[in-house]
Amino acid sequence: MHRYIWRGFRFGALLQIAVGPVCLFIFQTAASSGFFAAEAAVLAVTLADSLYVAAALLGAGTIIEKNRPARSIFRYLGAAVIILFGISSILGAFGVNILPGIGGMTETSSESAFINALLLTLSSPLTIVFWAGIFSAKAASGEMDRNEVSYFAVGAILSTLVFMSFTAAAGVLTGSFLPGSLIAALNAAVGAVLVFFGIRTAFRG
Repeated sequence: MHRYIWRGFRFGALLQIAVGPVCLFIFQTAASSGFFAAEAAVLAVTLADSLYVAAALLGAGTIIEKNRPARSIFRYLGAAVIILFGISSILGAFGVNILPGIGGMTETSSESAFINALLLTLSSPLTIVFWAGIFSAKAASGEMDRNEVSYFAVGAILSTLVFMSFTAAAGVLTGSFLPGSLIAALNAAVGAVLVFFGIRTAFRG
């Protein structure tokens, strides 16, 4: 059991290296609002990932994969959410808040950070298809049975919790010595990257 959890953890850690919008959001939240708000966001991300992994294990990925209209809807909806978060972060750097707790110069509460991180992570339901493909490949190759795939999934989820917590800690350290003007610039920069991620998601085939 422990061997498969460890393998899942290592696989998940490799995925975390590819910094995405959620990782940037955690870092930004930590830099501007502190560790506890960021850790609340980390828990939300872990919860959302757990839901998607569970859905993949239960076969939801196959249903989505075969339904092209649903895939398109999910892709555009997810892109719209990411772009909205990005625009909110950019405007928040200038004191204009269109989403509570996104990019503003006031501290975000743990509750707002949790909800925003949950929404941002859930904006990518096609993640289910990715995990379904990974789990199917592991099972089809004879490398793992169903129970071992489940342990592998647990390890992957744990890697999210650990890596994102380190990201939060790094954000706190960065925010502790940056003046307010640079925090605002960081928020605007993160927002611009989020908008880029959203546009790329929308136009990716």
